[in-house]
Amino acid sequence: MHSTYFKRRFSPIAVLVILIVAISFCTRIALLFHPATETAGIPFGSLLTAFGWGLFYDLCMASFAMIPFVLHLWGPNNTVYQKPYKYFAYAVFLVALGIFTFTQLVPDDFNEDLHKAAIIYTAVRFGIFILLSLMNDDFRRKWRTYVLYFDFILVIFLLLFNSVSEWFFWTEFASRYNFIAVDYLIYTTEVLGNIRESYPLVPIIGVLLAATGLVFWIIRPYIKPAFEGPSTILGRSLIAFGLLLFPLFNFLLVKDDWHKRSLYHFANEIGGNGVYEFGAAFNNNELDFYRYYPTLNDTTAFKILRTSLESPNAQFTSDNLFDISRKITYNEPTKNYNVVLISVESFSADFMATFGNKNNITPKLDSIAQHSLLFTNLYATGTRTVRGLEALSMAITPTPGQSIVKRPNNANMFTIGSVLKEKGYTTQYIYGGDAYFDNMRTYFGGNGYQVIDKNEISAANIHFSNIWGVADEDIFTKALDVLDANAQLKKPFFSQIMTVSNHRPFTYPEGRIDIPPSTQSRDGAVKYTDFAIVDFIQRAKSHNWFNNTIFVIVSDHCAGVAGQTEIPINDYHIPCIIYAPGIIEPAKMDRLMSQIDIAPTILGLLKLPYTSKFFGQDIFTLPAGKERAFVSTYQSLGYVRDSVMTIISPIRNKRQFLPNFETGDATPVGTMNDSLTNQAIAYYQCAAWLFKHQGLNAIKQ
Repeated sequence: MHSTYFKRRFSPIAVLVILIVAISFCTRIALLFHPATETAGIPFGSLLTAFGWGLFYDLCMASFAMIPFVLHLWGPNNTVYQKPYKYFAYAVFLVALGIFTFTQLVPDDFNEDLHKAAIIYTAVRFGIFILLSLMNDDFRRKWRTYVLYFDFILVIFLLLFNSVSEWFFWTEFASRYNFIAVDYLIYTTEVLGNIRESYPLVPIIGVLLAATGLVFWIIRPYIKPAFEGPSTILGRSLIAFGLLLFPLFNFLLVKDDWHKRSLYHFANEIGGNGVYEFGAAFNNNELDFYRYYPTLNDTTAFKILRTSLESPNAQFTSDNLFDISRKITYNEPTKNYNVVLISVESFSADFMATFGNKNNITPKLDSIAQHSLLFTNLYATGTRTVRGLEALSMAITPTPGQSIVKRPNNANMFTIGSVLKEKGYTTQYIYGGDAYFDNMRTYFGGNGYQVIDKNEISAANIHFSNIWGVADEDIFTKALDVLDANAQLKKPFFSQIMTVSNHRPFTYPEGRIDIPPSTQSRDGAVKYTDFAIVDFIQRAKSHNWFNNTIFVIVSDHCAGVAGQTEIPINDYHIPCIIYAPGIIEPAKMDRLMSQIDIAPTILGLLKLPYTSKFFGQDIFTLPAGKERAFVSTYQSLGYVRDSVMTIISPIRNKRQFLPNFETGDATPVGTMNDSLTNQAIAYYQCAAWLFKHQGLNAIKQ
C-alpha cells in the first residue's frame, strides 16, 4: 500500500526534490564557470567535495520546501463532513499551513509588501479549501490538483528566478547569499528600483516564464495522479509525518557552516545552497567583516583602537593588545543616584524647537531642556530601534549586519546594566510593547536586566493600545509603580524605559494634545510622546525617590533616513536631555558625540569607578580633539571625525566625504586621509573581532 502512496499520492514530493537538486546543480555549475570565480589553484578533490556538500544542502533546502506540499497532499480525499476525524484532520491541515506561512516564510522584520502578499496568498488558499470542502469529491479532486499545479509553477519560477539572482549576486559579491541579500529583501523598494535600472528585467522575466512553462510541461505527468485512487487518513498521516521528520532533523541538527571546511573561499561558496544560505544569514544576522570590508592586520587595528580609547582617567588592565579593558577612576566620591533612561522611539533632533522646528510639537521637552544638561551634537549609530538599544546598552560601534540585540549568543555581554548590577543597582528594561519583539526579552533578560513589558499591565490600567503596544502614558504609569517598588529595596536602581507611540500608525488617546489622533500624523505622535514623557516626570516629582534620580531622555534613532548621499549625516542627529534638578546644573554640551558615549557619560556623572570594555567614552573626560561619531546602515559603516566622514562598505570599499551637517549633502575629498581611514577600519574591525572571540563579555567589577 505504501508504494502506491509514493507513486501516486506523494509522488509530487519526489518530483519536487529532484527538481530542486537539478536546478541547484545547474546553478552550481554556472557559478563554477562564472567570470568572477577564481578556480586556479583549487585542487580537483576540493571541488568534488564542494559538490558533495552542495548536494547535501540542496536536500536540506528541499526538506523545508516540501513542507507545504506534504500538508497539501496529506489533506483528506472525501467530503470533510462525512466523518468527524476527517474534519479534524482537515482543520489541523489548514492551521498548520497558516502557521507555517506566517512564522516561517515571512518573518517579522521583512518588508510590509511581503506580509501583504503572504496574507493575500494564504487567504485565497484557505478560501479555496473551505469552498472545496462543500463540493463533491470529483470536483474537489480536480481543484486540489489545480492548486498543486499552481504551487509547482510558483516554485519552479522562484527556483529559476533565484538562480538568475544568484548569478548577479555572485557577480557583485563573489559569494552565495549573505546578510547583504537579507538587507536587500528588507529594502525592496530601493532594491527593485535599482534592479529595474540596472538589468533588462522584462526580457529576463519573459525567459523565466517560458522556462517555467517548459519545466512544468515536462513534470506535469508525474504529479497529475496525486489525488487519483483511494487512500486512508492513517496511511497518508504515517507517510506525511515521516516526511516531516526530515526538515525537523535538519532544523535541529544541521549547521549552516559545515561546507566551509576548505582553505579555498570559492570551493566553500560553491558547496553552499543559495536559498539555504539566505535563511542562515537571516538567522545569524551578521556579515563577515573580514570577508567583505577593508581590513588591517589585527595587531595594527588594536594598537589604533587602544590609542583612540586612551583618556586621563583610564588605565588598561593588561598589556594584551586584544584586551581593551580599562580601569576608569574619578577623583570625586561615587554618587549613588538612581538613573531612569528613557529611550524614545524615532525621535529626530529636528522635531524640537530647540533645534529649529517651527511646528511646536515638543513644547514640554523644549521647556524642560532649558533646565537640563542638553547634548546638541549627538548622532545615532543606526536607523532601527535595536541598533539604538545596542549603542545605549553596550556602548559599542555597529557591527556589520544586524544589531547584537538580535544575534545568537548575545547573553552575558558587557553593558551599562551589567556594570550597575555589579555595583548593587536594581537593573530593569521596561517596554511599552511585547518584549519578544526584536528579541528584546532574550537580549535584556540574558544580560542581567529584569524585563517588564505591556503584558504585566492590567487591562484596567491601559487607556489605549495599538499593534506596537500600550500608549506611552500607560507604560510610564507602570514604570512609576515599578520605581516605587525599587525604592522600597533601599538600593539604587537603573531603569531603561522604551516608548512606542511615535511609530506608524501614529495613534494615541483622545484629549491629550491639540492634534486629534484621527489625523494619524507623525506630528501628532511626536507631540503626544512629548506630553507623556514630561507628564511622567511631573508625576515622579511627588515620589520620594525623585530628588535622588537622574532622568536621561534620548532617542533610539531618527524618524527616517532619506537623502541623495549614502549616509546623510543630518538624518542621524538625535537629542539627549539629562534632567536632574539639584544634581546637575543646566548647560549645553556642543562637542561632537556618538550614541555610544551616553552610557559611559552617565557612569561619569555618577563618578563610578569601574572596569570598562566600552568603545564609547565619557564626554567630560574625553581629551579635546578626539571627538568622533559612528553612523551606519546595514552595510555601510561611517566614521565622523575632524569634519570628515569615512565610509567603509562591501566589497572592501572605502571613501571619504566632507559632510554638510545641516543638509546631509556630502562632497568627496580630493585626497583620502589614511589616518582617519585606518581609525574607521580599526574601530569596526575590532568590534567584530571582539564579539566573535567573546571579548565583549561581562566582567566582575
